[in-house]
Amino acid sequence: MKYSVLASGSTGNSIYVGTENVNFLIDAGLSGKKIEEGLGKIGVDPKKIDGILITHEHDDHIKGIGVLARKYSIPIYANEKTFAHLPTHVGKIEEESKYIFETGAVRDFADLQIESFAISHDAAEPVGYLFRQDELQVSVVTDLGYVSQKIKQKIAGSDALIFEANHDVEMLRMSSYPWSIKQRILSDVGHLSNEASGEALSEIISGDTQKVYLAHLSRENNLPELAKLTVKNILEDYGITEQDVQLMDTYFNGPTALEKIISKKEKVGLK
Repeated sequence: MKYSVLASGSTGNSIYVGTENVNFLIDAGLSGKKIEEGLGKIGVDPKKIDGILITHEHDDHIKGIGVLARKYSIPIYANEKTFAHLPTHVGKIEEESKYIFETGAVRDFADLQIESFAISHDAAEPVGYLFRQDELQVSVVTDLGYVSQKIKQKIAGSDALIFEANHDVEMLRMSSYPWSIKQRILSDVGHLSNEASGEALSEIISGDTQKVYLAHLSRENNLPELAKLTVKNILEDYGITEQDVQLMDTYFNGPTALEKIISKKEKVGLK
């Protein structure tokens, strides 16, 4: 299984996960052109995308879905409430391109199994996604106000985690945002702070976890260095060091390197 965070942040989010047999995007919150460019940088042909999985209907997650669906005849997967709340500016998506993927469902696509699970965010019916190929697992969890025990248990031990670290609480409190927006972000249906991210990850990371990508960082209320340092310090308090797991940056304006998960068998061979 291979993956790349094509872009992540308040200006747009899209993630690629694929195998030798199937290729998916999680969200398409950038223009179609920018997503095409991001895929090109990691060597993936947009014509080979087998589907776009939608986490929720906010603009920074769906901006490009209409363009891509129409241009490449890509199926769109989401739950019924998310489809019902898609804004009109995404343009017409043909009914034959819409596929219901209910929250909590598990579906198999060639050699890739995908599970949808509920998260806490101020959208119609927001979800995260878990990807499995044999014993390998990648989890995508952003845009949530808090991490429930159910979510922690579901994604625990993932080989790779794409996980929210949206804001530094003090930076947010001192920011120019209206108080109502600050309250929303800090609420249980808002976004995860650096501190909350680190605390949750301390219960999720296991010996199988290779990399954690800190995602959906606020450009005004966070810094990549601060997010990484905060999470790193919290994990170290729980005995999880950089030798145990790598903390990785994501970018609002470009993709992370295309990474392949190393299987347990391959790990043994490298030793």
